Amino acid sequence: MPERPYDPERAIAPTGAGGAMDLAASEAETLEKTPGGPEGTGPAGKPRSLWSDAWRDLRRNPVFIISALVILFLVFISLWPSAIASGSPLKCDLSKAQEGSQPGAPFGYDGQGCNVYTRTVYGARTSVTVGVCATLGVAILGSALGSLAGFFGGPSDSFLSRVTDIFFAIPVVLGGLVLLSVVTSNTVWPVIGFMVLLGWPQIARIARGSVITAKQNDYVQAARALGASNSRILVRHIAPNAVAPVIVVATIALGTFITLEATLSYLGVGLKPPNVSWGIDISAASPYIRNAPHALLWPSGALALTVLAFIMLGDAVRDALDPKLR
Repeated sequence: MPERPYDPERAIAPTGAGGAMDLAASEAETLEKTPGGPEGTGPAGKPRSLWSDAWRDLRRNPVFIISALVILFLVFISLWPSAIASGSPLKCDLSKAQEGSQPGAPFGYDGQGCNVYTRTVYGARTSVTVGVCATLGVAILGSALGSLAGFFGGPSDSFLSRVTDIFFAIPVVLGGLVLLSVVTSNTVWPVIGFMVLLGWPQIARIARGSVITAKQNDYVQAARALGASNSRILVRHIAPNAVAPVIVVATIALGTFITLEATLSYLGVGLKPPNVSWGIDISAASPYIRNAPHALLWPSGALALTVLAFIMLGDAVRDALDPKLR
């Protein structure tokens, strides 16, 4: 019987499932080495981590990009306000009070004859400083207390739960009126301290729940069986896997703290002149809203844009770090 000629299309090894293995070993090796190969894998076919997956999603999210650019611009003018605004925000000329836009003062002048544009630019420094410092303090204190209570449980967990309930029962604005009205210091630190004092329970409760969930995973039990100490388990195994919800809540809370600072300054118990703050400018411009609405609208718009940028950033980070939303 004559030998059949070699046909490459017929040279396919049959499989037990009735299919065919049409992927050569060299092709499989090439696919394995391809960066970002199959979905859910990184270079060399290795599975991606939560953080690399989140960063990949954030880079493709236009909401994150826009909010991040706005925040970067706010940070820039907070560090170097003189780069886009000349003159001093404390320099005022009563002869120009309530005047509209003109060369050198695109936002016009307020009721005291101060340049609204210059004060709006310099006011970003105060808002960003208060928001960032208060968020860092709240995140550090709340994460530490919540993690310890959730990890060890028992009486410490019960005590922390009751303390957080007490702090949640305190109205924030009313507490600020009471506590800050007796403070004589005219710096941002009493305001930051007040925000940390009343803001840590929310982060503590989030951190506690994340730690309780993470410590039930198999890798934690394996580390404990291998003899790892409590501190090592908490720092090396639990904290990296429980920090994502804390980051999301802290990012959104940053905008809330900026709003709270402006509210307290508007009521006269937060920052006071000669400090430059959007809340102070809004309070000073309120009586002249009919004659000089520009003095109220520009700092109010800057405050609203800043808070919106941080809230949008927090929403984008939440969507990227929440596996349930994938």
